[in-house]
Amino acid sequence: MLQASNIEFYYNSNQKFEIPDINLKSGDQLLIIGKSGSGKTTILNILGGLLKPLSGDVKINGTSVYGLTGGQLDKFRGKNIGIIFQKPHILSALNVEENLKLANFFAGEKSDLISPLLKELGIFDKRKSNVNTLSEGEAQRVSIARALVNNPKVILADEPTASLDDENASNVVKLLQQQAVKYNAALIIVTHDQRVKDHISNQITIGGES
Repeated sequence: MLQASNIEFYYNSNQKFEIPDINLKSGDQLLIIGKSGSGKTTILNILGGLLKPLSGDVKINGTSVYGLTGGQLDKFRGKNIGIIFQKPHILSALNVEENLKLANFFAGEKSDLISPLLKELGIFDKRKSNVNTLSEGEAQRVSIARALVNNPKVILADEPTASLDDENASNVVKLLQQQAVKYNAALIIVTHDQRVKDHISNQITIGGES
């Protein structure tokens, strides 16, 4: 489902990121763990079609992500890749439901998953709420719902537990795992949070500060 091979990227040629080859099937889960500055978010952005590598290839379901250009890449990413950023990227001018409909629009999709997802994530009663009124945990769940609303083949989560206490950190990881299993999506979590190591056995540790 997701293959990343021979990826090379650096901002400074004297400080190259260590980017391992990745090969995941539908339903597989992977934890990429490393210190701040080790390139975790860079890897996630490359896998998610947001940052073109200097060399190498990323394929999702057989499609070369960086063989696509412009609107093709945007549409492909919207339909096939669900990204949960460290800070919720939801639009304050829209309510919860409208944020999810916007994700459908950009992917060129119509989804019947909005209400079921909001119910599963325990925020259905917030569907008409302005996102500025949500708690941090509720906003994160909206971000998860938006990442899943187009039934993606790959789910990427960037530091999803960074600002959470132990109980909520565990709950969020389990929630991501449950949703990935339900939608048969490959799940990749990148984090420096050692607490996540107990939840996902398939792990890659990347090197020191960059």
